[in-house]
Amino acid sequence: QVQLVESGGGLVQAGGSLRLSCAASGSMFSINLMGWYRQAPGNERELVAGITTTGTTNYAESVKGRFTISRDNTKNTVYLQMTGLKPEDTAVYYCTANARHQWSQSIQDFWGQGTQVTVSL
Repeated sequence: QVQLVESGGGLVQAGGSLRLSCAASGSMFSINLMGWYRQAPGNERELVAGITTTGTTNYAESVKGRFTISRDNTKNTVYLQMTGLKPEDTAVYYCTANARHQWSQSIQDFWGQGTQVTVSL
């Protein structure tokens, strides 16, 4: 299994910044794509940003220009720098990792427990 441990959520005023971190561990897996999703109350979970092992990124239109995803492959850690936060960014943010088992070569998706981000007016 791959364990994902998130940190960095919290309460911030509109216009403020937060940085989320997610560390992946799992000795029998090679981590491929990593990313962040979010889910607000009453809404479906949506992709926020993703990043490949080579650094190619993609973003939801709603966060382009405000959020930046990055990763440190030596630490199997992904980050989400969030600036210009808006109340509509309020959600539980989930880290995800796509990983390949080193023996079976099977590919699985893993999820973190989620971290709350609340943006107040």
